[in-house]
Amino acid sequence: MTASDAGPTLVLVLAVAVLFGCGVILLLERSLTRILLGVILLGNGVNLLILLGGRSGGAPIVGTGPVDRMSDPLPQAMVLTSIVITFGFTAFLLAVAYRSWYLSGDDEVPDDLEDRQIIRRAGRNEVGAVDHGGEGPNGDPEQVDPEPARRRLRRGDEA
Repeated sequence: MTASDAGPTLVLVLAVAVLFGCGVILLLERSLTRILLGVILLGNGVNLLILLGGRSGGAPIVGTGPVDRMSDPLPQAMVLTSIVITFGFTAFLLAVAYRSWYLSGDDEVPDDLEDRQIIRRAGRNEVGAVDHGGEGPNGDPEQVDPEPARRRLRRGDEA
């Protein structure tokens, strides 16, 4: 933050952008180790972004200085919470990556069999859902919206 409290400096904004960009690129990889590093970078970028939203100044302790020159304690508390959440999620992903490496010898995320079938059907221009009943889209009771339920008439109400 600048001394005149004009807002975040360009260097900090660029640091947030680089952390977000590198984190998203690593999240799109197939290796669980790279996904883990992407989550860590993205978490650090979020923490820095939250801190940039607060006001800079002195320690937010009553009696140490004027209130208008104190920093905002809410972003600091949110960042501490975010650090704990990111640490827990990182530990979970690390356990998943280790388990994957232990069982298969690598930490690559395998293709799903259904995804391969969808890609094959798309290449052949096949329809994903086949009408096995043969009644067509208008005659299929599962595909047509049912009529709304009729209300019972109360005493005194007439049709």
